[in-house]
Amino acid sequence: MSTSHRQPDPNEVYRRYLSSVVLHAQAGARACDLGATDLYALNILELSGAMTPGELGARAGLTTGPTTRLIDRLEEAGYVRRAPDPGDRRKVIVEPIGKPAGLDTVLAPARRKIGDIITGYSAEQREVLFDYFARAAEAFQQAADEMER
Repeated sequence: MSTSHRQPDPNEVYRRYLSSVVLHAQAGARACDLGATDLYALNILELSGAMTPGELGARAGLTTGPTTRLIDRLEEAGYVRRAPDPGDRRKVIVEPIGKPAGLDTVLAPARRKIGDIITGYSAEQREVLFDYFARAAEAFQQAADEMER
């Protein structure tokens, strides 16, 4: 009797991975008393720096009204502030000024576990992984932009 091991379906593996990332982000947001979009917007600002409300809304996939409410919530919580745009004082930019106090604690277990996985790879394998992450992030952004058009 032969036992054959079915190779995992790469599409299924990848979909499970993406679903897990999204579910973790949602759980992290809830643990910090934030909505998932609020935490996502804070991440955008932390990674990219200050930007106009329109830019933030576009990157978060929101229209004008929800973007305004998002910024209001984040401003009231002390995570962002609206400031005059130094390049054009008629415009406003949204600046990150804080993050939820417990965010690093909430995210620490996943960061540690993923760090352990990554350090298990050779330097060459890590180079491939990080190349993939960078290129995949750009591909996802481009695909999202195409969907918006």
